[in-house]
Amino acid sequence: MAPTLYFKPYISPPSTTPPHHRQQQQKTAAFPVNLNGNSSDYSSRRRRLEVVVARGMLSPRKFLQRRRRKDEVFKDADDEAEQKNWRELMQVIEETGCAVSVLKSRRIDNNKQPLPKHLVVGTLVRFKQLKKWHLVSEILEWLRTQHWWVFNEMDSLMLITAYGKQGNFNAAEKVLSYMNKMGFVPNVVSHTALMEAYGRGGRYNNAEAIFRRMQFSEPEPSAVTYQIILKIFVEGNKFKEAEELFETLLDEEKSPLKPDQKMFHMMIYMQRKAGSYEKARKVFALMTERGVPLSTVTYNSLMSFETNYKEVSKIYDQMQRSGLKPDVISYALLINAYGKARREDEALAVFEEMLDAGVRPTHKAYNILLDAFAISGMVEQARTVFKSMRRDRCTPDLCSYTTMLSAYVNAPDMEGAEKFFIRLKRDGFEPNVVTYGALIKGYAKINNLEKMMEKYEEMQLSGIKANQTIFTTIMDAYGKNQDFGSAVIWYKEMERHRVSPDRKANNILLSLAKTADEQKEANQLVGHSDDCDDVHSVNGVSMLVDDDDDDDEDNDEGDDYGEDNNEDDDDMDEQDEYNAAGDTRERISYSEEQEAVIGLNGYTQQNRESLHALQVIHL
Repeated sequence: MAPTLYFKPYISPPSTTPPHHRQQQQKTAAFPVNLNGNSSDYSSRRRRLEVVVARGMLSPRKFLQRRRRKDEVFKDADDEAEQKNWRELMQVIEETGCAVSVLKSRRIDNNKQPLPKHLVVGTLVRFKQLKKWHLVSEILEWLRTQHWWVFNEMDSLMLITAYGKQGNFNAAEKVLSYMNKMGFVPNVVSHTALMEAYGRGGRYNNAEAIFRRMQFSEPEPSAVTYQIILKIFVEGNKFKEAEELFETLLDEEKSPLKPDQKMFHMMIYMQRKAGSYEKARKVFALMTERGVPLSTVTYNSLMSFETNYKEVSKIYDQMQRSGLKPDVISYALLINAYGKARREDEALAVFEEMLDAGVRPTHKAYNILLDAFAISGMVEQARTVFKSMRRDRCTPDLCSYTTMLSAYVNAPDMEGAEKFFIRLKRDGFEPNVVTYGALIKGYAKINNLEKMMEKYEEMQLSGIKANQTIFTTIMDAYGKNQDFGSAVIWYKEMERHRVSPDRKANNILLSLAKTADEQKEANQLVGHSDDCDDVHSVNGVSMLVDDDDDDDEDNDEGDDYGEDNNEDDDDMDEQDEYNAAGDTRERISYSEEQEAVIGLNGYTQQNRESLHALQVIHL
């Protein structure tokens, strides 16, 4: 017999007990929740959730109320005025998005006197902390032209770091050239920043060349350098290079340093990107073996691998047993898993727990919960979530509106969908291909080909090109409601618009073929013979193997969480890095170095890029 859980609209204060386990303990709750997941219980679960809505689902939490500002203590009246002026300056810069014009206006207001150095430094440090690197670089480039400001080595290091974070390798190269002209000694910060600029700018070979040069020569790579190059390797799909470097770091005899938590996280993420869950598990086990502290990010990375809600829940439970607090990504991953499994009760319970724990929901978290109800066509529950977004200062975006629209489509309530589509446009949003795709899918489901084509034509007039999913939906609808010939026409229409049919489209076309002639034509169109290794024969029709064939293609927000799990690189401590780089080693000649780094055997594109990077750092 399936376990019976008990759900309360108002969950007790935060607990380390997972929501689905805690429900089991709440025997005094108002009503039970059955988790057997059978289709026969779908309507009862739907009624139960309607009761939850009526009893205060997503009620406001204390953490959402405005907090009183703490009384600030100032040294004197001048200090108070100075602090308030600086905050006003910062606010104006953030509102306008242009720092230099605001700083110039302050100079004019002060009779063209130089701006106080502490004000400029404070502004730079604050924007650096906020990771607003475009403003940092803008201010520093302006200061470089000002006679009243002595542009020193630390300013140069901060500027090249800012360009590195933005991936602006051309500007980073110019700053490095300027540093060389000024006689500043090359150090680990400048080299790492240029390496990062190449990596973020997609010049992976250039970035690798600089890193290899640092390995063979000076300056010696720091822990931050290794963190960044691993990230660059993973982003550039250089998985072999990343694994080899990580193995070197694990070798205590060869490694210059011990791999830290961020390096392990990057390797777990790499295995997720490569689709190797077992290797990710081994990296996770190695963290424990090596005594590397585990964090919420570690468990989030593992949760992002899983699609089965049971496995996601197990990892979530393990994280809580370790004494770690879930963050918004942890909750979102668990909500997503329950939502995809059409277990709306549990998805809502997790969301409620997140609010009770004082974790402020993000746009993605709300959109994922919204999607959980939309998948099952639970319009009222989806509307409640949609309304709650504004209350929690998460203004619904186009994804939110499109997901809400799909709730009507899946209900199915096409009249409600059309009304909400009008509201979407009235609220200032431009429908995209996913929005139109939801409506086309809805009319296809109820076999209203006329309205389906009306939306398709409206989409074309709006200048939006149909994607693979839309063509496949229309092809399937015509094939089922008219004849195989109509499906063939739309299959060819897909190719005419230079949209390559995927396995799902091919499978649908093959399934629509009934007669021997139709089967032959279908096989010819998909370009596979009956004895192809990737094709199975079903009733005489060749069917392509497709493990990812899923009807639910609407707004899959949860898929992005794997990348979000990776924390942004900590800002490099320029002064410490620079001091550590002061003890330089003897240089090796350029010709010896380039051969050691790239093994010249003719000038391939990769070698040309590597040579360019090496030439830059020797400016």
